[in-house]
Amino acid sequence: MSGRLLRKVLKEQEQIQQNQKQEDNVIAEELQENVDDDESDSDAHPKNPFDLLNDGDDDDHESEEEVESSAVDDALAENINDSGSFMRSNAPTVPASNKKSKKKKKKKNKEVSFANSDLFKKSVEVDLEALSLDIDSAREASSSKNAIVRNNVIKQSISSILKVDPKFLNAEYELRRIFGSKVVSSFENANQAGTSRQVRGGRRGQYSHKKCILLSPNDHWPRWDGSLSMELLETKGGNNYFRYVHSASYSHVQRAFEAAKAIHDLNGVASILIHHPYHVDSLMTLADYFRFSGEHQMAADSIAKCLYALECAWHPMFSPLQGDCRLEYTHETNKPLFSSLFSHMKNLDRRGCHRSALEVCKLLLSLDPADPMGAMFCIDYFSLRAEEYAWLEQFSDEYQSDNSLWNFPNFAYSLAICRFYLERDSSTKDGKIVHDRETSLGLMKQALMLHPPVLKRLVEKVPLKDQALTTITKSPFFKSEDTGIPSLDHLIRIYIERSYIIWRLPDVQKLLKDAALDVIESLKHDSSEANTWACVRKEAFPSDKNEYAHLMVSEFSDTVATMPPENLQNFMVIDPRMREMVENQDQGANVQVRAPRELANRSPLAVLLESFLPWVDYGADEGENDQPNGNHQDNEHL
Repeated sequence: MSGRLLRKVLKEQEQIQQNQKQEDNVIAEELQENVDDDESDSDAHPKNPFDLLNDGDDDDHESEEEVESSAVDDALAENINDSGSFMRSNAPTVPASNKKSKKKKKKKNKEVSFANSDLFKKSVEVDLEALSLDIDSAREASSSKNAIVRNNVIKQSISSILKVDPKFLNAEYELRRIFGSKVVSSFENANQAGTSRQVRGGRRGQYSHKKCILLSPNDHWPRWDGSLSMELLETKGGNNYFRYVHSASYSHVQRAFEAAKAIHDLNGVASILIHHPYHVDSLMTLADYFRFSGEHQMAADSIAKCLYALECAWHPMFSPLQGDCRLEYTHETNKPLFSSLFSHMKNLDRRGCHRSALEVCKLLLSLDPADPMGAMFCIDYFSLRAEEYAWLEQFSDEYQSDNSLWNFPNFAYSLAICRFYLERDSSTKDGKIVHDRETSLGLMKQALMLHPPVLKRLVEKVPLKDQALTTITKSPFFKSEDTGIPSLDHLIRIYIERSYIIWRLPDVQKLLKDAALDVIESLKHDSSEANTWACVRKEAFPSDKNEYAHLMVSEFSDTVATMPPENLQNFMVIDPRMREMVENQDQGANVQVRAPRELANRSPLAVLLESFLPWVDYGADEGENDQPNGNHQDNEHL
């Protein structure tokens, strides 16, 4: 901004100088013409001295008076002094008057030029003063502009590091890459044959589903009903902010779902899915039930239907693969997408599609940088499992957060393992190790000094049966399992639950043992180093409250939580016949299936009166009475 102002001032100065030169040239030409005319007239016709008094009638009156008075005075003075005739004073009188007039004109021209030069100097001084006054504001503006540019560069780097590769979002692609196309094709053909037997007489397979990015819809899924949509809220900081919108019919179904959920009526939830097969909350509820009952494939199918419905509702401008689209978790309608993506990510990890899980994790983190689902604390795990070591280091360098990524326990240890594999790969390819960064052993020592409780928890969880590691955990520095900082202790538990399986490799265990031994040796020479690292921990996590209490440790576990049949009744009531109905709901059958009532320890008269009610069902066989059911006596279908 200051450069443009300086160029403007210099340009004005050049323009003023050019105008001054043109004025001087015009004045000089006029003077030269007047001189030439006077000389030509004096040479051709000698004039009487008194005739000069009548010259210049066409000039201004002021100049006439000045010229006449000066001519008369000069003539009289010459006549008195020289006592000569008028003819004698004829020759010198004419050039004297001409010289006087020329002197007056030159004097006037000089005054004009001096005035112009003074104006020019004053204008230059004013411009320079304005420039000097604006230089501070210009510097401030340039500094603010540089800060804006720097922030934009940071945002662009964040969005670029979180760009999602749609090719790796598809789990089928990764499965084909791992197991081969023939194995995957044969497995898919077997599943399609089983599905065709389930869908008896159905014609849903004839529908052509919308092509999706997150997953590939099954042919037997129902058609998308268009009950969900998305709106663009605003564009801020180069990012587009969106929000899901419910239609009137979807809002009515949502109220029915809330009523069924309040009384733990899973039959009511399933009946909602008969008429509205893409109601997201109902699908997620069924997915939770199937997961607790051990039906993982059915749970994964329900989550896949959720994602299909949510993706079909995307706004035309919503392109999350570039990392510049935002869905704030604070909006209630946006929460199902985060929950579905997190569950889908865990399902991909369970199937061994770690690269696909990494891409979904990047997508979760880019949608809302506040990270409501804790994607930051499992992205390092998926990077290591997918062998994306270089990307993990680049992510730790470029991604900006409120707290340094190196202070989190998962990144402190995962980056040491990442550097270990990069060193091994570089030594294998080039025959030499690049020492431009800290070595993996040094990074592991820093991680152990910063988060010492991780070692003892790893020895117990993995378990690490090396006697040397067991001895190390008995040292005063490593014997504690907690740091006394609630947030940090919670993150350590999440890291152990999520990434303990990585430490089963012998090479990684050896790295951990060597680093732990070096830490003990260094503490023997300088015991104050432990206090220094304790201060670093306190500075990184200053709060006395658990800031990550909303993240459940069980959500990051590989172990699948199951519930015994007698406890499932507290979750929601479901009949196995209802499960079959949910599997075949794409047939469009409008069937109301009721859970059988329990007859044991009940009054015969009450059972007799209750049997007259049309919505009461006691089952066809005696064995059905042993199935789990709930405490509610009425099954109202919404």
